[in-house]
Amino acid sequence: MTPVRKTKKKTTPERFEPEARQRIDRWLWHARIVKTRSLAASLVASGYVRVNGKRTGSSAHAVRKDDVLTVALPRVVRVLRVIDFADRRGGAALAATLYEEIRS
Repeated sequence: MTPVRKTKKKTTPERFEPEARQRIDRWLWHARIVKTRSLAASLVASGYVRVNGKRTGSSAHAVRKDDVLTVALPRVVRVLRVIDFADRRGGAALAATLYEEIRS
């Protein structure tokens, strides 16, 4: 007779609501700050993006509403406040509702 194995019941951890936070590379792409998501990831990895004044090196860093992003792009530094998130990349009108331009 084989012994009976007790297995732990798999429980799903509490999840944040989808709009609570988003990966920084996805947000930059959805907000149309950069043309491609891979360009957003390389921009973050190179150290050209700050979140609330602190440099982040991970494209998986989560941004939340009211975070202030400083993005150093060629020829311009943009300072943006995160207002909302999007499930998918939309047009320019939708992208403009995702952030507030503090300084460009």
